[in-house]
Amino acid sequence: MFGRYTTKTIGIYPTLSTTVVSLVEYLHALFRSRTKVARTTDYLLCSNCFQDQGLRLDAMRIGIAEDSACPTCGEKNGRKLSRDLIFNLAHRFFVWGTLRREKYGAAPVIQFNDRQSTSIDTAPWFEPDLHLFEQVIGVGFFYYGPRLWMIGEVEPLKALQDATTKTPIIDRIITEYPVVAITTQQIFYRLRKDPANPTNFGEYDSPPIAIAGTNRLDSKKLSVMYGSQDLHVCVHECRVTAEDDVFLATLAPTRDLKLLDLTKLLQEPDTNEFESLDMAVLMLFLAGNHSYEISRGIALAARDAGYDGLIYPSYFSLLHTGNIPFETTYGISHRRFPSQSEREMAKIIPNLALFGRPIEQGHVEVKCINKLILNRVEYGIHFGPVGC
Repeated sequence: MFGRYTTKTIGIYPTLSTTVVSLVEYLHALFRSRTKVARTTDYLLCSNCFQDQGLRLDAMRIGIAEDSACPTCGEKNGRKLSRDLIFNLAHRFFVWGTLRREKYGAAPVIQFNDRQSTSIDTAPWFEPDLHLFEQVIGVGFFYYGPRLWMIGEVEPLKALQDATTKTPIIDRIITEYPVVAITTQQIFYRLRKDPANPTNFGEYDSPPIAIAGTNRLDSKKLSVMYGSQDLHVCVHECRVTAEDDVFLATLAPTRDLKLLDLTKLLQEPDTNEFESLDMAVLMLFLAGNHSYEISRGIALAARDAGYDGLIYPSYFSLLHTGNIPFETTYGISHRRFPSQSEREMAKIIPNLALFGRPIEQGHVEVKCINKLILNRVEYGIHFGPVGC
């Protein structure tokens, strides 16, 4: 999928491909090397400078409302853009806007920096705007050759996909991820669409084993109750529409439940991304239904190890938090930098998966049931190019 991309090696990082992998790394390199940088109040462009409507709308969203004349187009009513904001706009549109998901992982099609000239193909209506970026902030846009870990070349992840090699990796997951407890003082939510009897507590328990095996962790060998402490993620996970009758149970454990927490960021100081168990598990749970067989194996192993359930990353984490996945600096994952740990953890929304039928077994009680009304839906959007 990335065969058309070129690769260039940086001298100080001879094992890493290409130069700039994110806006963050570009800004780090650029602003460290330049002593004369425009102040954020020195406006260079405005939203009216752009011809492409997507760029205009993105520029309006991040620009500053200010009634002075734009130094480039002379308009007063456009949202003003400083040098920093122009870099931000270029990253949103050309980098994040060309992010391509693979079977596992994701990487942008386009990157930019001040070391290369523009070499991408563009639709004709983008050309004036592309030249504007080149002239104002002095960058070139090029096809990006990602480090292969970004698109799933992670050895533990590859081993999990092979029936002959997956067991040792699953054993590592069970032993290396932390144990946490959800206590009787904590509540969580379970949402149901169109239940036959919404007041029946059993409607909010795990599906019977006879009909298990359609979701990420349940199988014909294991019933799973899915829940979350994040109400909005419950709505996302259940694919609720305006036509559904939706009911929400507020639940709490009747005893402390022992859970394996797969949302934690593993500290692996002597391991790179290609060998990272942390990266393998993150990519696994952000992947689609082709990954379900693997995650079901992890659930069964956790059950057999004596756990009451799992805490795992919601597939909708990045959509809910509005973050770009697998951010890097010089091709190195931000998950490798201790200074970025809290920010990386904040990208992930945890879900709960409790094994068996915990309401029927008396491990979980229903505190109350409410009808849930959808009264407004909003989408956070931004744009990217076509024809590149």
